[in-house]
Amino acid sequence: MGQLALLATLFAPFLGSVVLLFIPNREPLLVRAVAAISAGTALLASLYVFMAYDPDQGGFQFITKWAWSEELGIGFHIGVDGIGAPLVFASAILLFAGIFISWHIKDRTKEFYIFLLILAAATIGVFMSLDLFFLYFFYEMSVLPMYVLLGVWGSHTKGYLSMTDEEGRKLRDSVGFILNFGSNSKEYAAMKLTLFLSAGAVFALMGILLIYHFSPVHTFDILVLREVAHFDGTLATIIWVLVFFGFASIAPIWPLHSWSPVGHAAAPAATSMLHAGVLMKLGHFSIIRVAYEILPDATRELMPIAAVLCVFSIIYGGFVAYFAKDTKYVIGYSSSSHMGYVFLGMAALDYISLTGAVIYMFAHALATGMLFAMAGWVYDQTHTRDIPSLGGLVKNMPFLAGAFIIACMASVGMPGTVNFIAEIMIIVGSWEKYPFQVVVAVLGIVLTMAYLFKMMRGLFYGHMSPEYAHARDTSQWVDRLPLLLMIGCSIFFGIFPMHFYNVVRSTVVPMLDRINQVAPLVTQNATGLFP
Repeated sequence: MGQLALLATLFAPFLGSVVLLFIPNREPLLVRAVAAISAGTALLASLYVFMAYDPDQGGFQFITKWAWSEELGIGFHIGVDGIGAPLVFASAILLFAGIFISWHIKDRTKEFYIFLLILAAATIGVFMSLDLFFLYFFYEMSVLPMYVLLGVWGSHTKGYLSMTDEEGRKLRDSVGFILNFGSNSKEYAAMKLTLFLSAGAVFALMGILLIYHFSPVHTFDILVLREVAHFDGTLATIIWVLVFFGFASIAPIWPLHSWSPVGHAAAPAATSMLHAGVLMKLGHFSIIRVAYEILPDATRELMPIAAVLCVFSIIYGGFVAYFAKDTKYVIGYSSSSHMGYVFLGMAALDYISLTGAVIYMFAHALATGMLFAMAGWVYDQTHTRDIPSLGGLVKNMPFLAGAFIIACMASVGMPGTVNFIAEIMIIVGSWEKYPFQVVVAVLGIVLTMAYLFKMMRGLFYGHMSPEYAHARDTSQWVDRLPLLLMIGCSIFFGIFPMHFYNVVRSTVVPMLDRINQVAPLVTQNATGLFP
């Protein structure tokens, strides 16, 4: 049953996108129904996988494997462990919520849902893959839908419509405009995202090919490679650096982060939800799956790099978010800042901190998904994301304002939400090894509270301009359902976290035990930036 549920989670969105190809755009209700059914099937199946995962058994479960190319050592090999299962569940939640968040899209509705389903299915495929070939295949598959979703259904940011060349001609549709790195067009955002992720993917691919070439058995099977492939010295360092920075570009870690906030600002709401909620987590997950599993010694020696860079991610992202005036830029830079917490939990190589980092990936997906969904609704109603020009919307949007407060509380890490548990575990688990970074992380939480409350006050309180008197609240069930789903999951796992904790812990413990056996951790007398 678990294998069938895993296959249903992966292939239901793909099947839904295929079915949509044969439905005409003049049947918008049928298009939406097919998309919702396929996303709902994936959600229910992923929930079963997550709840049925046996933490006492641990390891990879619900494994399915079919040989694809025996000569090259490639197989369609999928399964989930305590890290993959919650992230698959998070992808399915955001896909289902995104379908309803986009319920009112009228421009090429069918094509939008096709690309959204493919994007979510690709991220789910990464979290399930136990073969490096298919992990990379699904990883690259996620880039194409993002490019189209941003370039076609995205929106331009402030200043776009007024851009002209020296002779007064509009540059909006020219190649010169797209390549203008001072512009804020959706085409530029789509291109920048694609170039950054593709460049990073090339470096990651080089690392994967080196693993394949220098392993004693030419196979892409991760479970085989982690047992038989042993790398040391310069080769291990080169492979680890390629894998880490190749995948860290999508995470995104400073200074490889600049594509992400721009992509957030230009993307439609559902795409921003998947972008921040799960697409960014592909980097952390792939580093864990490849570097932690196959290169444990190099991971132990080189992960302090992440402990240094995460400081810049937390502080830089937080301060830019505080001074940003565009709602999506605030949330986008906030996401980049919060990814630094995940890297800190990973870098400490501590059982508590790494468990907290995995839980934080899930928690951040829900909290940021809520914020982007509501930012999208405010933009649809007011046609602006400029915070200083807004205000007083609580009069017209009481439900949305209440949900926004809950989302802000979750992002800050208020007790009662799953974010609180994750943040506490990262801070406690990282303190002994990286006290300086932990102090920075705590200050980052204070900074998060400052810019989120500043944005909330700017949007919903104070004087409301008569220009936005027509703005309405989310009153239909299709508009409130996704918000209630994400709020409910955040609070439920915040109050009842033990199954979640046990699932993640069942994988983290043996993984770190293996790293400790290769090179025992030294946690005594460790201060400053480095262990």
